[in-house]
Amino acid sequence: MKQRKKTGQFFCSVPAQKKGAQKNRNAFYRHKGNFRWQGIPDISYKNEGSDWSAISRRVLIGSHGESTKFHVRYFEISPKGYSSLEQHGHEHVVICVKGSGIVRTGRTKRRMSFMDTLYIAPNTPHQLSNPYTEPFGFFCMVNARRDKPKSLP
Repeated sequence: MKQRKKTGQFFCSVPAQKKGAQKNRNAFYRHKGNFRWQGIPDISYKNEGSDWSAISRRVLIGSHGESTKFHVRYFEISPKGYSSLEQHGHEHVVICVKGSGIVRTGRTKRRMSFMDTLYIAPNTPHQLSNPYTEPFGFFCMVNARRDKPKSLP
């Protein structure tokens, strides 16, 4: 059942709260400098695997009880580091905000620098790497519900 809620002079449909469902709450994560946020820990890029190196992940939105249909993460690849070469059925948006890196999509390789933005279509083999001397940092937005990546040789 949907409720109607008046917003200004317009009415819009708002999904009714399910009985017993936990309400979302607003969250604010203060930036502390150097791409670190209060209350957001560094976590491993992946739990296991030997096909990646020197990369960390910070989940800004998507693991703190939000009900968003997307997740916002910050990754940082240290010099000479790289992500796994993989593909999966979900899409990505990547925005470079620190340093530079190399992005492989399919057979194409591109240098990615500050504020360059990349859309990675579903089922596209892709890998991000940092052959440079400064860290390569980027935001990555993905679907909240997504399939598990398949590592490629």
